[in-house]
Amino acid sequence: MTKTALGSHPFLLGFEQLERLVERTAKSGNDGYPPYNIEQSGERNYRITLAVAGFSETDLSITVEDRQLVIRGRQAEEDGERFFLHRGIAARQFQRSFVLADGVEVKGASMENGLLHVDLEHAAPDTVVQTIQINRN
Repeated sequence: MTKTALGSHPFLLGFEQLERLVERTAKSGNDGYPPYNIEQSGERNYRITLAVAGFSETDLSITVEDRQLVIRGRQAEEDGERFFLHRGIAARQFQRSFVLADGVEVKGASMENGLLHVDLEHAAPDTVVQTIQINRN
């Protein structure tokens, strides 16, 4: 018995990119920081919420690169004048990536009580009916 790749199945014509997308998603595994939620806020609306306590709006960047939503956080270096007896709050940078489907757009982002909210909308696909003429040979 031979194993066929997903993109090479005869009924999935033109879906070779799907296999590459699955591989890219698997490679973007993160270490779990910062924690996040993904919720459906409407029929075609979604919200990603990241717990970014200690970060300000200027410490965060949100970009869409090749259908991939990338959220980065980097806090400014401390001046070294503070002396910690115990340091339990990590001030580390992070990068969290989410692969977006075709038609999903980022509608906006907001910060509230240490939570970063990124709102997404999945546009309704256009229904296309095409009639193909049969030619005689």
